Amino acid sequence: MEHLVETALLTHGLKSVTNEEIQRVWTDKTENIVWVSKGEIIIGSMEDYLDFRTEADKLIRIDCETLEHALKKGLSGALTASGTMAVCRKYGIPLAVTCGMGGIGDIKGEELCPDLPALAEIPTALVSAGPKDMLDRQGTITWLTEHGVTVLGAQRDYCTGYIFAGEKVRLQGVYEGGCKAPLLIINEIPEEQRILNRRILKDAVLEGKKAEREGKYYHPAVNGRIDELTEGYSSKIQLKALLANIRLAKKL
Repeated sequence: MEHLVETALLTHGLKSVTNEEIQRVWTDKTENIVWVSKGEIIIGSMEDYLDFRTEADKLIRIDCETLEHALKKGLSGALTASGTMAVCRKYGIPLAVTCGMGGIGDIKGEELCPDLPALAEIPTALVSAGPKDMLDRQGTITWLTEHGVTVLGAQRDYCTGYIFAGEKVRLQGVYEGGCKAPLLIINEIPEEQRILNRRILKDAVLEGKKAEREGKYYHPAVNGRIDELTEGYSSKIQLKALLANIRLAKKL
């Protein structure tokens, strides 16, 4: 097993995508999807995971800072990018796969998302489609490089956003091989597939802030609102991007 796949997006971020739709497009039978069930780390196939996903409303989000607590307390939840990296460290797995990742922003409790310290401190590389659109992407990339993380593009030496197109942010080069941490490989969603109307992002951020005030999760609220305003398109391209990142990971 050369990589593990996070489950936060699959569990809480694809509002309009059913288990049946995921099963239809997920042809990979590899047991490399990871989650936590009643305090136990589970690594299984998509078929195994989908039973867990049916309880999405009851599941927490687990990152690298909360993993040990979740294990000790017998909690159940989906793993974020950093949570997946923490599990990789436990099992000596060199690579984690996510879709959109955290960064620097004004999200309560994630002004510095745990994904960033995890990349700097955990000996596991990460494949991602890039920092999410509401974040300070330039600040995020700068923080990573200043903390010793090599940040490379899968196809080009800059990135322009996640599911929306934004400003160009320079990376340190184009990935040419190897998988030695600290390393982030950004495999962007093609710009022609992204959402053009950035007013949708502004509306979704307001929904995320509302969720914060109510003590709920920010990112699922944002993803859910974008899903609604794009009639499910945003969820479809994120699932497609996660599958693309897994295909890339298999080549590393």
